[in-house]
Amino acid sequence: MPTEPSKTLEVFDNPHPERDFTIRIHTPEFTCLCPKTGQPDFATLELEYVPEQHCVELKSFKLYVWSYRDEGAFHEAVTNQILSDLVAATEPRFMRLTAVFNVRGGVYTTVIAEHQSPHWNPKAVVQLPGGSTTP
Repeated sequence: MPTEPSKTLEVFDNPHPERDFTIRIHTPEFTCLCPKTGQPDFATLELEYVPEQHCVELKSFKLYVWSYRDEGAFHEAVTNQILSDLVAATEPRFMRLTAVFNVRGGVYTTVIAEHQSPHWNPKAVVQLPGGSTTP
C-alpha cells in the first residue's frame, strides 16, 4: 500500500450511471506552499460532483491532495489544477471545487471552479414542503 503522495487519481465504475446523484467530499487538511514566501497555506476543499461513468477512489484522492504539501502554488492556480485533474480522471456530468483558504495577513481567499459536461442537462431542483433538514 502506498504511503507517499501521488499525482495518480484512480477511479471506479459508477454503480448507478443511469441516475443523477451528488457525491460530496470534504477535505479540511489541504496544504500547499505560498509561491512568494514559501510559507504553508491551509485550506478546506469542498468537492461536489455528479458522476457519469466513473467516481474518484478516495484513497487515491487523499494521496493526490497530499502531493501538494511541498509545492508552491497560487490559490487560483491550484484550485483550477485540482479541478482539471479530477475532471480528466472522472469525466463527470458536473463538478465544483470550492477551496476555502485560511486567513493570511488578514485576507481570506475562497476560489470556486466548476466544470459542466456540454451533454448534461441538469434536472430542476425539487423543493419539498416544510423546508430543508440539511444544516
